[in-house]
Amino acid sequence: MTRTPQPGSLGAWILASRPPTLGAAVVPVFVGGACAFAVDGLRWGPVLVALFSAIWIQIGTNFANDVFDYEKGADTEDRLGPTRAVQAGLLTAEQVRRGMWVSFAIAFVGGLYLTWAGGWPLIVIGVASILSGIAYTGGPYPLGYNGLGDVFVMIFFGFVAVCGTVWVSALTLPELAWWASIPPGALATAILVVNNVRDRPTDILVGKRTLAVRFGRGAGIAEYVLLVAASYATPVLLLLRGLAGPWALLPLLTLPLGAAEIRRLTTREGPALNPVLVGTARLLVVFGVLFAAGLTVDAWVGGAGPGGPGG
Repeated sequence: MTRTPQPGSLGAWILASRPPTLGAAVVPVFVGGACAFAVDGLRWGPVLVALFSAIWIQIGTNFANDVFDYEKGADTEDRLGPTRAVQAGLLTAEQVRRGMWVSFAIAFVGGLYLTWAGGWPLIVIGVASILSGIAYTGGPYPLGYNGLGDVFVMIFFGFVAVCGTVWVSALTLPELAWWASIPPGALATAILVVNNVRDRPTDILVGKRTLAVRFGRGAGIAEYVLLVAASYATPVLLLLRGLAGPWALLPLLTLPLGAAEIRRLTTREGPALNPVLVGTARLLVVFGVLFAAGLTVDAWVGGAGPGGPGG
């Protein structure tokens, strides 16, 4: 059993940063880097700084969710998920709010370099990512409370993160990048779906209208299955379209993991879904690493190599 950290300690800040969620920030950059390599446009400097900024945007978003969910009454002593720092009294709302702004400021510093490396589109991506991280649970119309969280995650953890990484590295957006964005975005969204299916009873009480609340548990499960299926279909589609070679099929090795999480989601409820949350996050990381590795090997075998000098 995990020991609860002391209030105000480093452990409390680490808990608030939600380390298990950081894979959702890392994987799209890995996949985007692999796509850049495939088009002979990999520059290590921009990719590494993109990874740095993505992690800090994710941490800032997690801090925002912690404090705003608490202030909106979504996180109470009856919550079904993992411990949240403000709700548990480990950090004050003001501390976490300051941590949110510091995290976004650190990400912004990285964004200055990315703008120099990739031009004005990176300004748009960076600002939109930070504003969306706040608007997910904050502001007058929080996305996560109005059934838009799934769309937000798919867009920003899939298309924006992968294509943004490819652009800042290769200064081009090949068709491969758009298709390769689907698995990271879909599996990140699947993590959110597990969270929403688990929290339906408490979300209803506070007026949080997630898709699982609006359409029911069955619809949430169906969405999860669709997202996982789309992830596995993408490498096959890339092969059939001639956009990647057979190594892109490496993620299919995780099919047993995906099937196991679907089975657990359909047979469990409430806190018993917390392991499914962790399992889906693990699936995202393993799938994403294999996908990036497969795209890289395919490109290497096909004669691609790091293009241009490191940024």
